[in-house]
Amino acid sequence: MSSYSPKVSLIISVYDNVKYLKFVLDSLKFQTFKQFEVIVSEDAEHLHMREFISNYQASFPIFHLTQPDEGWKKNVALNRSAIFAHTDYLIFIDGDCALHPRFIEFHIKLSDPDFIVAGKRIKLDSPSTQWLMENEGNILHFQSYLIRNYLCMRKNGALFMEEGFFFNPQKPLGIIPRLRTMRYLKGCNMSFYKDALLAINGFDEDYIMPAVGEDADLAWRFRLAGYQLKSARNLAVQYHLHHKESWTKQDVNLAMMKEKQAANQYVCKNGIKKL
Repeated sequence: MSSYSPKVSLIISVYDNVKYLKFVLDSLKFQTFKQFEVIVSEDAEHLHMREFISNYQASFPIFHLTQPDEGWKKNVALNRSAIFAHTDYLIFIDGDCALHPRFIEFHIKLSDPDFIVAGKRIKLDSPSTQWLMENEGNILHFQSYLIRNYLCMRKNGALFMEEGFFFNPQKPLGIIPRLRTMRYLKGCNMSFYKDALLAINGFDEDYIMPAVGEDADLAWRFRLAGYQLKSARNLAVQYHLHHKESWTKQDVNLAMMKEKQAANQYVCKNGIKKL
């Protein structure tokens, strides 16, 4: 590890699901791009999470950042992780999203100082999640599984099925990713240079409820700061493992974002720096 020189930092947001985090980390063994570090960004400080990460055997460096469990403070954790990162390029995912073997490779290939790379994810149903997790090697064959079980997965509630297909740019169907665009960010699949995040003063810590503040708010702020979105759809493919959703209404977050947009506050006041 002493000679390991990472080129990119993969920041994984977690709360307490060790089972899914293990599978996400296992999926990293198959990445075609190897020079990365992992930062597990925990919005809490659970003992079982600490013990798992301390004992996990990996060929890549893993750093574990924690903070007191004081409600939803994911943006605080993300800012701390971004500043801690030892590289200039940051990829953000969630701890329930397994990665296609070429996920990091294409985030790197699409990276550009003037762009924010934006991907999506397929939301798996329960049977496909179970199949995927039965053996870590199954992730190498998931596209074949998806083709065979497409109709069953739709029937069982899988969502955004089209996002589960990887299309090699060097093959005839490689034109498909070039035709697909992104108008917004998903916090579970995005990447950019650290300088871009510093230009808007990081994630806005005024948001204390899930969603909006961790991605939608970033998107308009990046645009006003002069950055454009670049699509990674069907290239940086991601598999969202099935679980019961703990969703909340977004009215408060959306209202807050509209106020900030009206004031043109794309450099947030309560971010990495307290302005």
